[in-house]
Amino acid sequence: MRATSQQGYNSTMQNKFIPYIALAIGISALSLSAMFVRWADAPGTVTGFYRLLISTVFFTPLFLRQQRRLDPIEKRYLLFPFLAGVFTAFDFAFWNSSLKYTTAANATLLGNTTPLWVALLAFFIFRETLRGIFWLGLVIALAGAILVMGADFLTHPTLGLGDLMASAAAIFYASYQVVTQRGRKHIDPLRYIWLVGVSATAGMLVINLLLGSNLANYPPQTWLIFFLTAIVSQMIGYLAVSYALGHLPAFIVSPTLIGQPILTAVLAIPMLGEIPTPLQWIGGAIALAGIYIVNQSHLQAQEKTPNA
Repeated sequence: MRATSQQGYNSTMQNKFIPYIALAIGISALSLSAMFVRWADAPGTVTGFYRLLISTVFFTPLFLRQQRRLDPIEKRYLLFPFLAGVFTAFDFAFWNSSLKYTTAANATLLGNTTPLWVALLAFFIFRETLRGIFWLGLVIALAGAILVMGADFLTHPTLGLGDLMASAAAIFYASYQVVTQRGRKHIDPLRYIWLVGVSATAGMLVINLLLGSNLANYPPQTWLIFFLTAIVSQMIGYLAVSYALGHLPAFIVSPTLIGQPILTAVLAIPMLGEIPTPLQWIGGAIALAGIYIVNQSHLQAQEKTPNA
């Protein structure tokens, strides 16, 4: 009996830690996104296109199985994943391209200002109430971002373009989240992700065609990077974080996800040879503190909404 109890205890402890392990894997996988874009000998929009295309192809068998098991999706609800895919395409196009003009740490930090834009979109479009603590967090986050961007601009004026592109990517990602929040009420997660992937892949294809990007004739190592970013960043990263979100409270996951820019900055030192300036470290820390406050404020507001 004692041995059985011990085995049960060990099993419980393992199950308890699995979500935390998944969260760590997910953040690590997402933190490598910037490295893959830099390592690929291709435009950022092309890398983004293949990241979406390959992952969507790999998800297709799961989608087809889900289609057989569940009721058909009503056509009127297909607008949500379509719009989410368009926003994702612009998010990838701007963020991947920003890495050609700014550091991996800056692009990741500014790309993770999404909680600010989600809350502002909810405020202006859906008239959601924002508490005073949100506005405090917004001011702190923007002050930190200004320090980061200002340090970048002083280093090399053209780098300001990359910072603006990364910020634009965050706005498009926020738009994706706002649309997805409503679309997921009508479509299950697996089929929703696949439909978004199809729409985003088509959007990225159009963007590349308009830009005249070369979609073929790349060396083997670049094709390897395309597959790695699709499998590691898109599939493993998103699935691992999604698993963690299903087993851990949001107040644990959200602040932990904000650590992604820090891990990217640390990894970029040995992998890309990018060493942030002291001003950028300070600005990044201030921005992350502001994003954390905004995140917590928005989560608390959402928790109180159903009881209102």
